[in-house]
Amino acid sequence: MARNRHPRIEGLEITALAAEGNAMGKWNDIVVFVPMAVPGDIVNVQVRTKRKRYMEGYVTEYIKRSPLRVEPFCSHFGVCGGCKWQSIPYSEQLAFKQQQVADQLTRIGHVEIPPISPILGSAKTDHYRNKLEFTFAPKRWKTYEEVARGEEIGDRPALGFHIPGMFDKVLDIDYCHLQAEPSNAIRNELRRYCTEHEGYEFYDIRQHTGLMRNVVIRTASTGEVMVIVVFAEDKPELIAPLMEHLKATFPEITSLVYMINDKLNDSLGDREPILYAGRDHIFEQMEGLRFKIGPKSFYQTNSEQAYELYKVARSFADLTGSEVVYDLYTGTGTIANFVASKAKSVVGVEYVEEAIEDAKVNSALNGIGNTTFYAGDMKDVMNDAFVEANGRPDVVILDPPRAGVHEDVIATILRAAPERIVYVSCNPATQARDLALMDAQYKVVAVQPVDMFPHTHHVENVVKLVRR
Repeated sequence: MARNRHPRIEGLEITALAAEGNAMGKWNDIVVFVPMAVPGDIVNVQVRTKRKRYMEGYVTEYIKRSPLRVEPFCSHFGVCGGCKWQSIPYSEQLAFKQQQVADQLTRIGHVEIPPISPILGSAKTDHYRNKLEFTFAPKRWKTYEEVARGEEIGDRPALGFHIPGMFDKVLDIDYCHLQAEPSNAIRNELRRYCTEHEGYEFYDIRQHTGLMRNVVIRTASTGEVMVIVVFAEDKPELIAPLMEHLKATFPEITSLVYMINDKLNDSLGDREPILYAGRDHIFEQMEGLRFKIGPKSFYQTNSEQAYELYKVARSFADLTGSEVVYDLYTGTGTIANFVASKAKSVVGVEYVEEAIEDAKVNSALNGIGNTTFYAGDMKDVMNDAFVEANGRPDVVILDPPRAGVHEDVIATILRAAPERIVYVSCNPATQARDLALMDAQYKVVAVQPVDMFPHTHHVENVVKLVRR
């Protein structure tokens, strides 16, 4: 063992699900993390990483398959990495996510919590996403099985998803179950057109050559569709025929847009969307409200379950119509606009300036006149002077990124002393840390997990706090 940094473990029993979507077992009292396994599996494992207290590896052989297992519904399962839990029944996924929330709130936060409400599962467990981004690559990723079979596989180009942990490797996707049609039809037609016509080389991210970089497809519950094609160069003689072909082939596209990204990275925040056909936006709707979604707008990617999440947040806020509400990390103001009819006024703060402009537009679009939005770094904007200028909040709603709430922001909230705080989190671990910082002044009175992303380990959690 000491001479072999990467041992092979035989007959490892998988006993539980673990962080980041992995499964785990124990070998000689050392925890072994393994992706794509299911509790009850007995497997042979090749170790990739060896540490003092744990190891990470991958399954080389299934000795016995768990009775819990279900058949994955996607042909790309196990390679794509996007839906690691397809082989686990949805009820078991929900049970683990419920336990994950309980463990993190108690073990990390060490705060007293009431009984946790049963997790709200997603009505849709496939075709639930409203946005996907696909990447072009000159050579598709060959699976380990294909290589092992020794098949003659041509280096055909790919349009699909990055292999986990590999920025330059792309799995060619035939059918993705995450987004409703016409998503798959558009992607597959794009690949066909570009491979059958000259000049549409797929972008090589290592060599920085080629024209075709990415395509983003957005769909809405209203039935509207936005397609954004990202090119590496501005070549009108090639861009126009391709965009015209998409327009003619898919008349259901409401907004047809392209961008030129000649940078060395794939970020699009500083790229200008160019409208080719239709509107420069689509509309999403929720409980009678309409939300304008542009090419760079943020919107929760599971529209139907976002409605359930926001209903929980609004319920926890206990609004009577007389409250001043602060919606911190407001994004495009979805929660702010969603609760505005139940509040006296709503103040939203968000770092991204374009998102705040969207928030203002969405308020105007819905005739909402009691919202005010500010753009800026939260720890700089949210201070005592800001509270004095906008009024002391009765309710604060927090929906921060995975890193959680900055300590300076928490300190300002504690000084403002709202009656209630509603904390919406996509990362219960950082949420637990923040709850501990507020525990002296606020008591947790309700906890509601919500599953936004079936077949993944991700879980949202909503906590209601009241002033002691």
